[in-house]
Amino acid sequence: QVQLVESGGGLVQAGGSLRLSCAASPSISIFSAMAWYRQVPGKQRELVARVRGGGSADYADSVKGRFTASKDVGRNVLYLQMNSLKPEDTALYYCNGERPFDLATWGQGTQVTVSS
Repeated sequence: QVQLVESGGGLVQAGGSLRLSCAASPSISIFSAMAWYRQVPGKQRELVARVRGGGSADYADSVKGRFTASKDVGRNVLYLQMNSLKPEDTALYYCNGERPFDLATWGQGTQVTVSS
């Protein structure tokens, strides 16, 4: 069964850091690309970072220079290192995996709350 499970969310003060993890099964290699999205109540889900198969990443302007997305193929994990967090980063963060000719796979989400 194809599955993504996020972890690492929590409560942090503004200026702090968190690292989110997304464990992929059966293997991270089945995904041609992976991404992190976030959503706050009443708003559309927003793309935060997208990691291509080769490992290079693109970022939303709002997180450039603060967030870094990466993947560990050997551990089957996608990461999102979040530094210099701001209250406006508060959201439910989702992991997403893309496969050709198939529906995207989503995790259940992990909550990030940044206090001012």
